[in-house]
Amino acid sequence: MDHLLAVDRLKKYFSGQKAVDDISFSIEKGSVFGLLGPNGAGKTTLLRMITGIFYPDEGTIRLHGQPFDALRDNPHIGYMPEERGLYKKMKIGEQVLYLAQLKGLSKQQALNNIKEWFVKFQMETWWNKKVEDLSKGMSQKLQFVTTVVHNPSLIILDEPFSGLDPVNANLIKDEIFRLAQEGATIIFSTHRMEQVEEICDHIILVNKGKKILDGSVGQVKQDFKKNIFQIGFQQQVLAEHTAIHLFDLIHADENHLQVRINEGFTSNDVLQFFIGKGLTISSFQEVLPSLNDIFIQLVQGTPEARQFQ
Repeated sequence: MDHLLAVDRLKKYFSGQKAVDDISFSIEKGSVFGLLGPNGAGKTTLLRMITGIFYPDEGTIRLHGQPFDALRDNPHIGYMPEERGLYKKMKIGEQVLYLAQLKGLSKQQALNNIKEWFVKFQMETWWNKKVEDLSKGMSQKLQFVTTVVHNPSLIILDEPFSGLDPVNANLIKDEIFRLAQEGATIIFSTHRMEQVEEICDHIILVNKGKKILDGSVGQVKQDFKKNIFQIGFQQQVLAEHTAIHLFDLIHADENHLQVRINEGFTSNDVLQFFIGKGLTISSFQEVLPSLNDIFIQLVQGTPEARQFQ
């Protein structure tokens, strides 16, 4: 595995309380990695350790295979915090130029990169505006540009779509995919589970400072599936067709059923049952849980959650 970032047994305490409690994970180069958890779970503390704002009390962080060094590695990181950090009274163009140079770009390279991003995001007329004159959505676009303008290899985005209309949200989403395809590694932190399903390759879920889930999006959904299937028929389904020990009926309408197959039986058993009843099946699809359903299940502390702790 070509890991850009590896975090091993990180711990961080505040006033004797564990904000981050023995968390480990690794992120492959070019992946979009989802960091999930409820408020107070430890996500922000974790991100601040990865960026060198906080130092871990225990554990190690490795970037590009080397122990993390804030002075050396920060120019290779772009961090967009949930609490935006732009100077409201400063002109936008001067601000982006200043921040790009802080990350190690020459003035000319910074100007070239800024021009490219401003054209891409239709911000060419913004140079002499001030941040305080921007709407929340426009400010969000500007914050994204300041995060990526220096071409970082690790991009950390905390709620990047907050305040954006669908058009601009899609614009930034497309850029996230493009940056990942070009080799950037992206940590994406959000409460919006539908965005995670659409964008992320891999996720971890933290709660009360602990990691309780770690895996690819597809594998996580497979791990939490509950043997539920949606079945479509070319004719009406009668009540007699649903009174069967093979499955429990979840939902029914005229020509569709949603069933949970009982233990000891397979989807093939159910197919053979309906075929034997003379029904013509037009569709047969397993229903996988959404990440939102899995998130709620785990955070509520069910037995399934405890097995990951």
